[in-house]
Amino acid sequence: MIAVAAAGVSRRYGRRWALANVGFEVPEGALVMVTGRNGSGKTTLLRVLATALRADMGTVRILGRDVTRERDRVRQDTALLGHRTHLYEPLTALENLAVAARFLRADPGRPALLERLEEVGLADRADDVVQTFSAGMRQRLSLARALQQDARVLMLDEPYGHLDPPGFLMIDGLLERLRKKGVTVLMATHLVARGQKICDRSIVLEAGRLVFSGAISEMPRSDADSAGFAEGS
Repeated sequence: MIAVAAAGVSRRYGRRWALANVGFEVPEGALVMVTGRNGSGKTTLLRVLATALRADMGTVRILGRDVTRERDRVRQDTALLGHRTHLYEPLTALENLAVAARFLRADPGRPALLERLEEVGLADRADDVVQTFSAGMRQRLSLARALQQDARVLMLDEPYGHLDPPGFLMIDGLLERLRKKGVTVLMATHLVARGQKICDRSIVLEAGRLVFSGAISEMPRSDADSAGFAEGS
């Protein structure tokens, strides 16, 4: 089954086209690296796919459902980790997840929430308020919240951002577990070398246009170089 199908997707901010006639298909269960230089359209693409933004032109289908006509149903199957955490600063990590659990109709009990925090390495900070957290810890908590949805399609926008080397390994392990569960993951990242080791497929954008979509093994060297970043940047 095709998990994500985009055709002619375009999105404009004022007079600038952030996406221009982007089209591709992603099979269910694939782990996809979305890469490109700053401003190439990676974040806009993930937000359009996750229904956080509407495309000005084109169509997107998630698991066979149109994101415009069936937005609510698509949102049940799709989760997005974005740049902004939107965490409740005065609340603890556990309380933040409890609030999200109620919205998602997930298990709000402490054991279930602690399991999520353990998954991202924050179980020992469960009862600390978010105001005391570093940027990397906030990133981990935001990821735990996104995972609560148990979505079939997960969009991760720079998941390695703000993380230290142990955090990188945590993300690598998480991606492998999601792969085994059959979750479709689209991950925007500048860490091309890392993505090539982990992902099955790649989407490369340049100035809002698609320049490559296919298997990682077939990704041209020139497209990897065009992303402009190497491991560890």
